[in-house]
Amino acid sequence: MNSIMETIFGLLGGLALFLFGMNMMSESLQKAAGEKMKSILAMLTKNPVLGVLAGALVTAVLQSSSATTVMVIGFVSAGLMELPQGVSVILGANIGTTMTAQLMAFKISDYIWAIVFVGFIILFVAKKEKIRCVGETIFAFGILFEGIEVMGSVMKPLASSPVFTDMIQKVADVPILGVAVGTLMTLVVQSSSATIAVLQNFASQAGPDGVTSVLGLTGAIPILLGDNIGTTITALLACIGQSKNAKRTAVAHTVFNLSGSLVFIWLVPWFARFVQWFSPKGPEVEVISRQIANAHTTFNIACTLIWLPMIGILVKIVNFIVRGEDGKPVATAASKYLDYKLIAQPVFAIKMITQELNDICGIVKNMLPNLQTAIEDNNISKLNKVQENCNKVEQRNDEMMQYMAAMFAAGSLTENQAGYVSDMMLIMENVEHIEKRCSEISGFVATKIEKGYKYSSEAAAELKKNLNSVAEIYDSVIRYLEGDSENPQDILSQRREKILKQRNKARRNNSKRMQEHKCQKENGVLFNRILFSLDRITHDCFNLLENDISQFHFDGIEEEEEQLGTE
Repeated sequence: MNSIMETIFGLLGGLALFLFGMNMMSESLQKAAGEKMKSILAMLTKNPVLGVLAGALVTAVLQSSSATTVMVIGFVSAGLMELPQGVSVILGANIGTTMTAQLMAFKISDYIWAIVFVGFIILFVAKKEKIRCVGETIFAFGILFEGIEVMGSVMKPLASSPVFTDMIQKVADVPILGVAVGTLMTLVVQSSSATIAVLQNFASQAGPDGVTSVLGLTGAIPILLGDNIGTTITALLACIGQSKNAKRTAVAHTVFNLSGSLVFIWLVPWFARFVQWFSPKGPEVEVISRQIANAHTTFNIACTLIWLPMIGILVKIVNFIVRGEDGKPVATAASKYLDYKLIAQPVFAIKMITQELNDICGIVKNMLPNLQTAIEDNNISKLNKVQENCNKVEQRNDEMMQYMAAMFAAGSLTENQAGYVSDMMLIMENVEHIEKRCSEISGFVATKIEKGYKYSSEAAAELKKNLNSVAEIYDSVIRYLEGDSENPQDILSQRREKILKQRNKARRNNSKRMQEHKCQKENGVLFNRILFSLDRITHDCFNLLENDISQFHFDGIEEEEEQLGTE
């Protein structure tokens, strides 16, 4: 194999190791510390400055601004985050992603295999999942740096090649060409962290004099600016098929990076001198990697400080670029919050299915009062509304089940998260049973209205009493599951006995009315069927408690995670 092919394959192999290590480290960090990111995102409700901090911290954990940006687009699309909030997070994400370049600047080549070995031992020996995730993170960190070392070793011959050095000199002398090279590299690799790592490695190669960098900081900065432009393509791809506000969020990311690059491209010589002033001193080939990392961080902090007071203007710009009213913010056909782009981010995917489940439970809660009104007033429109909501719940249940199955298939759930999602599946199953019973009752009432049957005042009062009792039980159970009340099982058990007596009395009275010919036989049968369906709803409500399902409000999983960590 000739030297050119060895260099190409070595560069590609090193890049593969780097990307593999980066992705593994990102996934492991999410499993080990992902639950804590919820509290970070909670700060978004306060002000843009805290939004920037949240974006920076989350991206530092995820080790990927693209992952954070895709997540924010999903949140904005689902209506969980306003556009200005999403923009502030993206500003912070651009700062957080520079931490990767700072890590790359450390010279740890002598300790790489020791790091890999330590990570492997922890991963191999540890029993607790969190500790295994820590070991996996350390292992991936070593693999990542080994990829950098491989790329660096194959680049050394290039530094002495006259043809290549002449080409690089042209890039260094023409900043706009450097921007184009950086943009193209990131578009191909789809990772600004990877292209910046390649840039740091190549710039660390010595030129003909053996002291100065083959590229120099002045030549590296335009490529760095191009990397920042190229990374926006991921966000633009992620917003395809999303809501208008999601598209505006992606465009805001592009406007931010593009505008910063267009300003700094005219300031390269002065910017380079400023970075060299506060960066470590020494032979250029030994310090340029750190200088590039510092330039990357300084550029993004400066752009954030410029745009932060003008978030309102940035929002107006993206509203002008992406015009039109936002439609219904859905990610799938019927769901309101689910977004398949977030499945790789289980903490936020769980947040989405929690929101979805809360909303569905609210729809089912409104069915029982509507049925009561339909019975009292012979109101067909109320019955149609109930049936329409039943159809919606069934569709959304199917989509939730498919979404949660996709989360399991992705393999990114921790053991605790997997148990949590399983609990939600069980909750959804019981809620769907309740919805089907409401649909049954709706059909019985529709038949009653069509046949022109009339209930006596005594029968109507008994049905109303039973419906109200069941509605109260359902409401109590859902409030408990949402974390708004203590476990009501003892209280509800007493109420259940009361409801059973109430229902048996209603059945006996109904039989008596039919015997005395005060009620038509067909009408009496429908009355009993409604009572039976209400009895099944009560049973399903108690299933939610008796199966000892964990609370499905979002804080619940964080509390469980902390408990597991103390065992």
